[in-house]
Amino acid sequence: MVTAAELLEVPELRFVEPSFAELTDELYSSVLLDLEATDGRLLVDEKDDPIAIALRDDDAWHVATFLYRTPFVLALERFEETGGEIYQEPRETWARAVRRHYAGQLSRQVQPAINDLPPDRTAKAADLVAEVWGERDGVRVIDACCGSGIGASVLRSLGMDPLSYDNDAALLALGLAEGRLEPDAVCCIDGTLASDYCSPAPLGLGLMMGQIYPWLNEELWRGLVEQLLALSEETLITLGTEPEAVLVGSWAVEAGRGVEIVENERDPIYDRWICRIRR
Repeated sequence: MVTAAELLEVPELRFVEPSFAELTDELYSSVLLDLEATDGRLLVDEKDDPIAIALRDDDAWHVATFLYRTPFVLALERFEETGGEIYQEPRETWARAVRRHYAGQLSRQVQPAINDLPPDRTAKAADLVAEVWGERDGVRVIDACCGSGIGASVLRSLGMDPLSYDNDAALLALGLAEGRLEPDAVCCIDGTLASDYCSPAPLGLGLMMGQIYPWLNEELWRGLVEQLLALSEETLITLGTEPEAVLVGSWAVEAGRGVEIVENERDPIYDRWICRIRR
């Protein structure tokens, strides 16, 4: 797997954004202006749009990423002042390298959660997803509220290409440690803002979403579900109880989607109720 530093042909890179979630924050666009830059790198994507600027200061390279925000004009001017080189990579290649960087940082800094999943959890989930979608080689899937990565591992086993996200760093650290989550395909973000970081995909998975309590956390879960629906053409959401499934189904109907709710008898607890949702 190619690193961000290798793509820009520098020995090491220091990202100015402290976390992946902060890659949308305009605040960090101006950090490069404070550097006494002696060299620079500009990375553009396949459409020649700037996606990263790296400046060298006292033999250290610092990079700002513009995957999810507009490049700062003054930062571009600082790069031009260095007379540095311009590199070009597909946007997705850089995005994977950036996700890999922050996944590595998370793994080093966060204690993984305790693994409390039953041993047959993955097999039952795989059987369910295979029944609904079958094998779809190379198809992109948004894996929402991914937890420790059961869904991601199932999707990859069926040939699909998941992009997973959750805001629980400990669960993500567990998934990375166990190999269920791939470092270049996972990010720690607020799922109600997922469309700021993820592009739409043909499929969307929300495996064992909930627990949803009306008047307590209902609006939070509605936001999470609405983001997943906005990012996917066909969506599979599993839940623990029928009332949760009915509620999620009502949100999908309000969004103009077709919904099918069925009971899954593979497990008495996990993925008991299924919402199949289509545009």
